[in-house]
Amino acid sequence: MASTATESLSKLDLNADFASSAPNLQHNLHLLSPQQIELAKMLLETGQTHLFEHWAEPGVEDDEKKAFFDQVARLDSSYPGGLASYIKTARELLADSKAGKNPFDGFTPSVPKGEVLTYGDDNFINFEDMGVKEAQKAAFVLVAGGLGERLGYNGIKVALPAETTAGTLFLQNYIESILALQDASCRLTQDDCQTKIPFVIMTSDDTHARTIELLESNSYFGMEPTQVKLLKQEKVACLNDNDARLAVDLRNKYRIQTKPHGHGDVHALLFSSGILKVWRDAGLRWVLFFQDTNGLLFKAIPAALGVSATRQYHVNSLAVPRKAKEAIGGITKLTHADGRTMVINVEYNQLDPLLRATGNPDGDVNCETGYSPFPGNINQLILELGPYIDELTKTGGAIKEFVNPKYKDASKTSFKSSTRLECMMQDYPKTLPPSARVGFTVMDAWLAYAPVKNNPEDAAKVPKGNPYHSATSGEMAIYRANSLILRKVGVQVANPVVQVFNGQEVEVWPRITWKPKWGLTFAEIKRKVCGSSTISQRSTMVIKGRNVFLEDLSLDGALLIDAVDDAEVKVQGSVQNKGWTLENIDYKDASVPEELRIRGFKFNKIEQLEKNYSQSGNFTLEP
Repeated sequence: MASTATESLSKLDLNADFASSAPNLQHNLHLLSPQQIELAKMLLETGQTHLFEHWAEPGVEDDEKKAFFDQVARLDSSYPGGLASYIKTARELLADSKAGKNPFDGFTPSVPKGEVLTYGDDNFINFEDMGVKEAQKAAFVLVAGGLGERLGYNGIKVALPAETTAGTLFLQNYIESILALQDASCRLTQDDCQTKIPFVIMTSDDTHARTIELLESNSYFGMEPTQVKLLKQEKVACLNDNDARLAVDLRNKYRIQTKPHGHGDVHALLFSSGILKVWRDAGLRWVLFFQDTNGLLFKAIPAALGVSATRQYHVNSLAVPRKAKEAIGGITKLTHADGRTMVINVEYNQLDPLLRATGNPDGDVNCETGYSPFPGNINQLILELGPYIDELTKTGGAIKEFVNPKYKDASKTSFKSSTRLECMMQDYPKTLPPSARVGFTVMDAWLAYAPVKNNPEDAAKVPKGNPYHSATSGEMAIYRANSLILRKVGVQVANPVVQVFNGQEVEVWPRITWKPKWGLTFAEIKRKVCGSSTISQRSTMVIKGRNVFLEDLSLDGALLIDAVDDAEVKVQGSVQNKGWTLENIDYKDASVPEELRIRGFKFNKIEQLEKNYSQSGNFTLEP
């Protein structure tokens, strides 16, 4: 027995030599497991001796020391290639940043190939039809790691109402849209269709528990709980200086400071979870990625998916027309002097100088269409599953990172505060081979893009004519899109009036909203509207039933219709009442709930016609 004890002691002594540069660690090695000793070696080899400078002698704060290594183990296992790889990449990127190296050196930009769609024309209808067919071979991934603090809202962003007429929450809207796609796709295939479209939500420590609570307390908004999977992203270590020394947490000397790594983590999480292979084995073909607060997105999804299937794109970025120099990234083809090419999002503040540096003296300018030839990236991606798995098998899901240190001065030797590596999901194509088919689909911004990301004060400072991207503009954009869609199918919808809420001048269209199952595609909406209907500007209309048909309706007021799926309701005749009015709210008024305050308005529900059809059968609503 004695010899084994001596052996393990002599092993420890040998092991202890590696820690001679960190005496405080050396004294505490006997507390550590073999795995923890390996992590300690890695930290010392990567120049992190300072982490142990403040360690107490053995017997003091021993639990904290073990907790330190628990944290290091998490940081190591959650990063592709481990913490040593993170530190190595950080050193390279920090050196490039200090030297002012341009990541686009040697690249020449050009306009990539893509599809530009016009809402409601034959081409658009064909793509939508194709997209609905393909939907049963798709999975959806929502990146929702962020809180609503930047909006002036304390909850998770997906819990915000997208609009306050029907009160539909963002997450509810997304789930109901996926379910509507699932049903529509099944109806197109005659056989017994059992498709359940998978839905993954990437959360973070900030949002995970609250996302589960939101889903459970709302019965998953009608989705089967087994369809939904949450993947939680971990944070990454913060960096104190150009040598990539890890930052010690200011509140606890036995912790490393951490910050979010960015939504690019979604690729590594999907890969390591094994879910992609499950999907492939189940015959799925597409993965659609989207972000947390764009209430218009699913109006664009069917046609964009149809483009992916028709053009056989490995990567399809959804895009909107962008004005030259507008503060939105441009989708760009980059060709390197050595022959490498990639199609990638280039941030607006990099695109203009890049064009000027490569023989375009005017930089980013509008072409004859009135827009820049480089379409605006809205961070919604459609990837073909097979090539996606092949690529991630090579990279482990690691995405090209960047670092954005805030330097104290021009010498760039020290930082104002710690920094970290970041990655974005739309940078996935950076590692693809030239043979990859990477394209884009452009749709009008009124149809596809109204993100909610700015608080009222910031939105009010936006130069006139530029998008506010606030809760106010996001909600008004939904009414505008629905009004324009109904105009396209022949309804006479009155023109909007301009009003100011929270210091933002917006067009106020009739407050028209419907459940996704009523009208997911142009063809479906066209089928449900006939005759000549009119809707006045002060009107409100909410359609919650699937089989509600508008025939020669004249609406001047508020109309709310709910119907079970087996009830077919024809709405005709004249509906007139006092309706709902919009009332201004001051966003500083703490007596009003936050989700209304950030909009600057609320509805005063004076009078409405409300009908609820809870039985199956055929009905006519004639006031």
